[in-house]
Amino acid sequence: MTSILIVKTSSLGDVVHQMPAITDAARHRPDLRMAWVVEEAFAPLAQLHPSIAEVIPVATRRWRSQLAQRSTWREMLDFKSRLRRAPFDKVIDTQGLIRSAVIARAARGERHGYDAASIREPLAARLYDVNHAVRRDLHAVTRNRLLTGLALGYQPPAEVDYGLLRPQHSEAPPYAVLLHGTSRPTKQWREQDWVEVGRWIQRQGLQVVLPWGTEPERLLSERLSQAIEGSRVLARQRLDATAQVIANAALVIGVDTGLLHLAAAYRVPLLAIFVSTDPGLTGPVGSGTMVVLGGKGGGPSAPQAIAAAERLLN
Repeated sequence: MTSILIVKTSSLGDVVHQMPAITDAARHRPDLRMAWVVEEAFAPLAQLHPSIAEVIPVATRRWRSQLAQRSTWREMLDFKSRLRRAPFDKVIDTQGLIRSAVIARAARGERHGYDAASIREPLAARLYDVNHAVRRDLHAVTRNRLLTGLALGYQPPAEVDYGLLRPQHSEAPPYAVLLHGTSRPTKQWREQDWVEVGRWIQRQGLQVVLPWGTEPERLLSERLSQAIEGSRVLARQRLDATAQVIANAALVIGVDTGLLHLAAAYRVPLLAIFVSTDPGLTGPVGSGTMVVLGGKGGGPSAPQAIAAAERLLN
């Protein structure tokens, strides 16, 4: 049995982008036992992949804000102790940050990562035992797959497979999920466009479901729900529960946000709306049916989105 540690800690979209590389590794190397270091908030997502034997939560985001507390230092020492408890044959850091490279360095095993020309923070490359060249202009999913393949000695196949098992369908009426929440205001789509699209979806016989993660997103979900008859604001819940809602949807429409990639992973009919970012580097990829509208130059109008959604539903 070969023991591997994957270091990909955050964010939500990055964690989902790592899953095809794990699927590749499990298929090419059935002897692998894979562990995954991931931020505690995203641990429920990492646990969804059936080829992951162990999830090791890390809390760097929380620790940074609580360094004055003695309990934080105890947690940090416990985390390092867990990493070093047993040696790994290989440690693969696909995050490419100094923070993630330090985590990889703390583990016992041959450490693999990007070389200085391929990595986001070049100083991190000095902390690996083996460096690999992977073009920076490739999509994040491709970069993860290539680096993992180089570290383990195989060439990833053309097909992208996230490896997630679709949960059993619920007895709820068919519904569409609108993913309006995103990390930056510049990525947000116009509220009036969400209302127009949501009302069209309702006329197609689908209930509109509105997830949220932050307080501003909750308030927006409630405003949209008031404007879209019969819609439902999803209760705040763990990410694995939200993943199940997305997996069973008839349609997902979302902006540039991490949850969007779960729809791609589960092959749900997907309309991705980009307003200010480049979908070529971090947009949804997969073998499901999807349409991507917009980009750095701006997002689509509501009628354009409705026309694309109608094609997806038909």
